[in-house]
Amino acid sequence: MILTVSNSTNSYLQFLTVLILFVFVLAATYWTTKWIAGYQKGKKTDANLEVIETSQIANNKYVQIIRVGQKYLAVAIGKDSVTMLTEVPEDQLTFSSSAKNEQLGFKELFEKIQKKTILEKENDRNKNE
Repeated sequence: MILTVSNSTNSYLQFLTVLILFVFVLAATYWTTKWIAGYQKGKKTDANLEVIETSQIANNKYVQIIRVGQKYLAVAIGKDSVTMLTEVPEDQLTFSSSAKNEQLGFKELFEKIQKKTILEKENDRNKNE
């Protein structure tokens, strides 16, 4: 009888220990990820380089418009190479003011996708009726 009580108490303590360690590792991982993201974000704030627009033209092949200083360049990006195509005059570019200044956080992006999904479901339901 005493042996059974001792084993159940021991099992309970082991479970509690594992649970506490799991929560500790999870919290440490979360804070480390936040710290690294903040470090990289601060490191990435260059005033001279900016990707304006990216368009995929094939699998692993993209065309990007980038700003280098005051010049705008079109570059082709492949799996193993980057090739400058041409310089693009600024007056030929169309800038989307909302897309350029808008940096959505995860919560805002998730809510936006959620609303879009709900609208699509409603439209599908209306089509079926």
